[in-house]
Amino acid sequence: MVASNIPSFKLSTDVIPLQCTGAYALMDSLCRHGVKHIFGYPGGAILPIYDELYRFEAKGELQHILVRHEQGAAHAADGYARATGKVGVCFATSGPGATNLVTGIATAHMDSIPMVIITGQVSRAAIGSDAFQETDIYGITLPIVKHSYVARHARDIAWIIAEAFYIASTGRPGPVLVDIPKDVGLEQCEYVPVNPGAVKLSGYRPTVKGNPRQINAALELIASAKKPLLYAGGGAILSNAHAQIQELAQRFQLPVTTTLMGLGAFDEHNPLSVGMLGMHGTAYANFAVSECDLLIAVGARFDDRVTGKLDEFASSAKVIHIDIDPAEVGKVRRPEVPIVGDVRQVLEQILQRARELDLPTRDTLTQDWLAKIDTWKQNYPLEVPHPHDALSPQEVIVEVGNQAPNAYYTTDVGQHQMWAAQFLKTGPHRWISSAGLGTMGYGLPAAMGAKVAVPDEEVICISGDASFQMNLQELATLAQYNIKAKIVIINNGWQGMVRQWQETFYGERYSSSNMEVGMPNFALLATAFGVKGMVVHHRSELSDAIAEMLAHDGPVLLDVHVKRDENCYPMVAPGKSNSQMLGLPKQK
Repeated sequence: MVASNIPSFKLSTDVIPLQCTGAYALMDSLCRHGVKHIFGYPGGAILPIYDELYRFEAKGELQHILVRHEQGAAHAADGYARATGKVGVCFATSGPGATNLVTGIATAHMDSIPMVIITGQVSRAAIGSDAFQETDIYGITLPIVKHSYVARHARDIAWIIAEAFYIASTGRPGPVLVDIPKDVGLEQCEYVPVNPGAVKLSGYRPTVKGNPRQINAALELIASAKKPLLYAGGGAILSNAHAQIQELAQRFQLPVTTTLMGLGAFDEHNPLSVGMLGMHGTAYANFAVSECDLLIAVGARFDDRVTGKLDEFASSAKVIHIDIDPAEVGKVRRPEVPIVGDVRQVLEQILQRARELDLPTRDTLTQDWLAKIDTWKQNYPLEVPHPHDALSPQEVIVEVGNQAPNAYYTTDVGQHQMWAAQFLKTGPHRWISSAGLGTMGYGLPAAMGAKVAVPDEEVICISGDASFQMNLQELATLAQYNIKAKIVIINNGWQGMVRQWQETFYGERYSSSNMEVGMPNFALLATAFGVKGMVVHHRSELSDAIAEMLAHDGPVLLDVHVKRDENCYPMVAPGKSNSQMLGLPKQK
């Protein structure tokens, strides 16, 4: 909806309004909401805001990171939000600046990432006249934001920003757009600050506590299931429910699988972990979901890349579905026990109820089920090939993970993303990947945002040679601000996942998927931008090169040339059930 002129909270009567511009009201409001970093790119319509930003930066109140393309700003704000759980913020000007954000906004929307996007707009009198660099970014982004505003008056900015942060970060998180005409940024107003916590929106009351009756029903199913499976999605990460998932799994001896978004919600070194499920999930996770008698879905949306053939997905199981978004519960699979609420709080309710009833911890009820899963783990392990004439992508990722086990990892999209998901064992918020939209070009700017957010942590981007070329200009941003992220390119000369599908399903007709002609020398390219560039061709070089990369006090790009035609397995073919996987290891 377009912002009205009626504040959604009660103004304090003892606050003396400050006479200032709309741009000042914006910058002060952002600081009041804890913003320390903004990713953006200036332009004509947003110059009044950048002029005020200059003053705020001079006072040391925040830092602006100048990206080289607005899409990089959106992805960096997204990576910042995923690494911290806080709201990421980005700026862009009107017209092409705003439209360049669209892919990043859609990425955040699909993965429920809290962001506030500020766009400049032509002056109010020029709106609708096809003025220079005018686009209706409000209308363009309506399907891919949680909410939108157009600031019609400078006096409205304080409460618009307060509402935007509240909406972006509560309930099911998501991106919120605030479009500010140029003359609104220049307009003088009586500014009354609005602090976090002051907003009360009628009609917007996210349910966070589960219904007690449904809690009891869920607990009854969990306590009696012989072949249960806990299925954790991105909502488990967003709600910080990893401790509750750990306790629930241990108490009731539940094997745990995660989605791509849910990686890190459960310790994959734990014997109860079965890793990721779905199209490129582990065989044992996919077999488990195909045979379980109870599926406990927490913060997961039954994505098609997870379910495979839907009518055969957990077809023998009763389903408990816990999600804060009521629109997701029952959207794809109708659950026996639907619970709307915050994942962490609902799981805590279940655990508390189990304590009240003094339910014993289980050692025997799921014993046979866990033994069967262990057999699958032994028979169908994830394999790391070691071809005699080339490096395999898997061994590169395993070596990076061994040397940097506690790093924050971002990825681009494709085969390297799936191998990273299979072999890296990460913690909560340390896996940062475009899951729902599958955005190539996401990895580098997301790593940039994550490293700005957690400067004392190791941040590594796993990319592919095709994906990296989508936003390689952000090497300049790394160099300008000495953002010490590391980039590992899994270089096979192809759009790897496209090539794999063309090989498997399109008769080996490799249409427009080879990237060798025109591919730059990535190490030299990095050097040209002022970033340390390295290259690896042979297995004997790999370990030392990774160690050198990690030891370097600055950004590094490591270009690793790998086997050209390696495929990512296991793989559930389109239209097949999860139990029908291609590329399973041959049984001895």
